[in-house]
Amino acid sequence: MLAAAMNATVPEPRRRRWRVVVPTIAAVAGVALFVTAGLWQRDRMEQKQALRAQLDAAAARAPETLPDLRDWTSWRFRPVEVAGTFDAKRQILIDNKVHEGHAGFQVVAPLVLVDGRVVLVNRGWVAGGATRADLPAASPPAGNVRLRGRLNVPAVAYLELEHTTVAGHVWQNLDVQRIAKAFDMTLVPVVIEQTAAVDAADALVRDWPAPDLGVNTHRIYMVQWFTFAAMTAGLWIYFTFRRRR
Repeated sequence: MLAAAMNATVPEPRRRRWRVVVPTIAAVAGVALFVTAGLWQRDRMEQKQALRAQLDAAAARAPETLPDLRDWTSWRFRPVEVAGTFDAKRQILIDNKVHEGHAGFQVVAPLVLVDGRVVLVNRGWVAGGATRADLPAASPPAGNVRLRGRLNVPAVAYLELEHTTVAGHVWQNLDVQRIAKAFDMTLVPVVIEQTAAVDAADALVRDWPAPDLGVNTHRIYMVQWFTFAAMTAGLWIYFTFRRRR
């Protein structure tokens, strides 16, 4: 009764105006929100595309010797050629690495360069044994070696399911700082992903995928937000003209 009394006190033309104004304001706000979100996703997509082009250009360069830098970002995925001696006693296995549906490990060993610096080399992937206790044997080549690889900067943030992430020489994550601290050595803060074997006995798998920067994900979200904006505008037009008719 109260609502009916209030409606009775509001003139009919004013009620009609509010029936148009309120949906219009909501539609404009919705379209603005969806378009803004779509533009943000487009900008992120374009940034990732530019980064991907930069990484592809870096990967296409000729191999170079390892420089001495503070910021290694611009060198990510650039081919390098290094010479030195593997520290076989400090070789580790990075657990839970899958290749073509098979579980295994990535084999990582410190390489003492001829200039005295030490850098980690991801030598490749090896399949796991029949049991967790049956660790694969993948000893690095002895003596001085010269190898090629692509330079990578490992992520410093990663998911850990438990606090104990090291069991002997088996590690859950490739963390340069943790490895340096555990072995009491100074490491170059990068990893060289070896791209070719240095001797015939080396059967490790070296199939380094290109990074997934999420370009397609941003494209999907961009289309989704722009679609929402178009649907909101279309519904407003439909119901507005339907009401007028």
